[in-house]
Amino acid sequence: MHGDRSGPESPEFPAVTAPPLSAVQELDAKVTTCRACPRLVAWRENVARVKRRAFMDWEYWARPVPGFGPANAPLAIVGLAPAAHGGNRTGRIFTGDPSGDVLYAALSDIGLASQPVATHAEDGMRLYGVRITVPLHCAPPENRPSVSERDTCRPWLVRELELLRPTLRAVVALGAFAWRAVLPALASAGWRIPRPRPVFGHGAEALIPDCGDEGGVHLIGGYHPSQRNLSTRTLSPAMLCTVLRRGADRAGLPMRPEPGTQ
Repeated sequence: MHGDRSGPESPEFPAVTAPPLSAVQELDAKVTTCRACPRLVAWRENVARVKRRAFMDWEYWARPVPGFGPANAPLAIVGLAPAAHGGNRTGRIFTGDPSGDVLYAALSDIGLASQPVATHAEDGMRLYGVRITVPLHCAPPENRPSVSERDTCRPWLVRELELLRPTLRAVVALGAFAWRAVLPALASAGWRIPRPRPVFGHGAEALIPDCGDEGGVHLIGGYHPSQRNLSTRTLSPAMLCTVLRRGADRAGLPMRPEPGTQ
């Protein structure tokens, strides 16, 4: 029932459901059942009914899209939200849309993805030491979630970071929205945010200390590979590769050498 705090349609569903989960796979499964934000539920399901002409033969996923990648990843990449005709269609984050085309190609170039193209959830894509996630698991209208929607969804990200904590060494935040969402999530997951609070920028980097004795996590900023950023040349594939390489380096991941450096 809507009034049940544990029910998927309750605004409190993520906050009640996420903390007890003991495994990333369990978290992913629960995320897909969430209906806590009525505007987002209505939008994602309407998009799936209307569809885009190029995808009329698709049965859209039309549910919250979980993170993707190994549960023991030392590197996390955080975006904004699923694309209406990308992850909301395919069921995998950054899959089937132009932003994902650029991101997965870059990950493949540096040796962190098994293939350069992600088309659907059963295409064989594998990530090596990298987990991709988002602070908002449903596609928002015009890619603009409200503050309350962001905050309602935050417990999923907090718990995901807590579960990744034993291995997590670096986080690449793609875009200012991701950067601003990750900082309080890291604080809730057991890291200590420096003062003054780190400011987003492409190539910005901050060491976020652990509240215990487990060291810190490197937070690295990068422009989001949106069509607008790419078309205006605010971001190039080479620029994206640079911040991903830095994230992988901070995480201690082996990478394919850059062209011309062998």
